[in-house]
Amino acid sequence: MKTTDQLLINFDRALRVISGQARASRRNPGNTCEDASLSETEQKHSAGLMRVNHVGEICAQALYDSQAVFSKSEDVKRQFARSSIEEEDHLAWTAERLQQLNSHPSVLNPIWYVGAYACGLIAGRCGDAISLGFVVETEKQVEAHLASHLKELPAQDEKSRAIVEQMRLDEIAHGAAAGELGAVDLPAPVKVLMQAMAKVMTTTAYRI
Repeated sequence: MKTTDQLLINFDRALRVISGQARASRRNPGNTCEDASLSETEQKHSAGLMRVNHVGEICAQALYDSQAVFSKSEDVKRQFARSSIEEEDHLAWTAERLQQLNSHPSVLNPIWYVGAYACGLIAGRCGDAISLGFVVETEKQVEAHLASHLKELPAQDEKSRAIVEQMRLDEIAHGAAAGELGAVDLPAPVKVLMQAMAKVMTTTAYRI
C-alpha cells in the first residue's frame, strides 16, 4: 500500500477514534463486577483516572497507526495491527466506564491524537528497530502508570480496577512482542523526554 493511501486510511480512523466510535472485540472486564457505592469525591477521582487512561488509548491508536506507515517489515505491521485491536478494546472500555461514572472524555482528545501521531511518524521514520524500541519504552511507562492507578483507585471501585488490570496485562504483552521483533533500547534522554510528555498529558487529562 502506498504511503499516501495509508495516511488517508489513518485519517478516516482518526475521525472515528476522536468521535468516540471505538468498538471492543472483547467483553468489558468491568461488566463482570458489581456496582459499588462511591462518594462524590471517589467518583470524581475514579473518573479523572479513567479519563487519563482513555486519553492514553487515544494516543495508542495514533501511535500504532502512524508507526506502521513507514515500517518495512510485514511482521512488524501485523504486530502493530494486533496490538491496535486490543488498544481499541481499551479505548471502548474506558469510554464506557466514563459514562457509568457520569463523566466525559478529555476535551483535548484531538490535540492528544495529533501529537501522538506526529511522534509515531518520527519513530517509524527512524526504522523498525527504533520504532519497536519506542513501543517497548512506551508500554513500560504505561504499565507502570496503570500499576499506580490500581493503587490510587478506590478499593471498592471493582469495575474500574478490573479494566485497568486487563489493560496492564495487555500492555506488558505488547511490549514483550515488540522486544521479540528486534527492538533496540532507546537513549536515556529520549526516555526522559517521553516521561515528561506523559506527565503533561496525564496531569492535564485528569482535569479536562
